[in-house]
Amino acid sequence: MADSAEEIEKHKKLYALIGWTLGGCTMLTLLLGIWAPLDVGPPGPTPGDYVIGLGLAGFKASLVALIFMHLNHERGLIYKTLVFTVLFFISLMGLTLFNESDPIVEQFDTHKTVEGELLEPIQHPTFEDVDAKAH
Repeated sequence: MADSAEEIEKHKKLYALIGWTLGGCTMLTLLLGIWAPLDVGPPGPTPGDYVIGLGLAGFKASLVALIFMHLNHERGLIYKTLVFTVLFFISLMGLTLFNESDPIVEQFDTHKTVEGELLEPIQHPTFEDVDAKAH
């Protein structure tokens, strides 16, 4: 911790700088959403807009974690835990996205669709069909 008046002033200036940086990044995020010249791609939200927004959010979160939560002075175990958490999150998201290309799903009685539209009408079994299969 800071022991002298000079060190306290140094920390106050650092915190003020980080506060102004966070405010500026917040304003930039707002401008990206509402000002047309900063819009990436066609009008409206696009994947490029999401990447830029999440990048800014990640930058702001890292500033808060490193400076205000004092993680920049922590030991190696904290960093290993954070890296493991990020890798675990990425692997879970990968498993979720892998579900879309699962070849086993096609073996079951699923409804074939293209962009959310059914390719064939749904045939619901009737009681007569169920009774016929039972006998």
